[in-house]
Amino acid sequence: MDEAEAAAQDAHHAPVCYRHPDRETGVRCTRCERPICPECMVSASVGFQCPDCVRGGSGTGHAPTASQPRTLAGGTLTADPRLFTKVLIGVNLAVYLVQLSVGDSFTNRYELIGRAQYSLFGPIEGVAEGQYYRLLTAMFLHGGYTHILFNMLSLWWIGGPLEAALGRARYLTLYFVSGLAGSALTYLLAEPNMPSLGASGAIFGLFGATGVLMRRLNYDLRPLVALLVINLIITFTPGFNIAWQAHIGGLVAGVAVGYAMVHAPRERRTLVQYGACAAVFAAVVVLTLVRTAQLT
Repeated sequence: MDEAEAAAQDAHHAPVCYRHPDRETGVRCTRCERPICPECMVSASVGFQCPDCVRGGSGTGHAPTASQPRTLAGGTLTADPRLFTKVLIGVNLAVYLVQLSVGDSFTNRYELIGRAQYSLFGPIEGVAEGQYYRLLTAMFLHGGYTHILFNMLSLWWIGGPLEAALGRARYLTLYFVSGLAGSALTYLLAEPNMPSLGASGAIFGLFGATGVLMRRLNYDLRPLVALLVINLIITFTPGFNIAWQAHIGGLVAGVAVGYAMVHAPRERRTLVQYGACAAVFAAVVVLTLVRTAQLT
């Protein structure tokens, strides 16, 4: 076989476009190396890519998530931006139904209390006795219909828009860190035999973060400030029997974490955001250990 015949045979067996088998081509996708014809070529930073690789990634060789749209705080946009708010409301309502069904024995077991006896001959219980789970479980208990009604309405009004702005993971982290901060300050400052329960600490954290977000977006803060002032007046009004420590602790934590969430520099955003959450959680641990040492 002479050189002309060999060249003709090689041309006859030239690769064909994976999407158009009737078209021969000498170009391959720089990512998957499949042959692509001029119609299927998509210009990339280096060479050309096929339509499938462009749809599955950013067109630059980065991971597919690199080109996903993000929230203001860097979270991923989702089809239902209020999903976790709905889940939190559902969990709170479910736990309240258990409280109504089981009675005080359930509430007494999981509410926040420093150190106390529930009965004359009963054991000493509380966070100081190693029941640290009460700092978390108390966030899902409520003391009556009015208590849970106002808390869940506030969670829906404040939490939904905030979840959409932060993204699910950041929103949920803010919620729990704020709630734990409220529990820790209550444990530190309240009388050890004074029980406390409710989602208010976490919700005040959402208030604080919402204020930071609105300031960042140059929104009118007066409606939020008015609502917050009303809540604080109720908090410190004698006769309402409200654990103001939970509200203040949650509010301070929410402002701190919220500021980190919306003002973190883009290049170190995740590190700054979750670093701030870790710092607040570390403060929760320190306050808890200090109070435990005082009571034992």
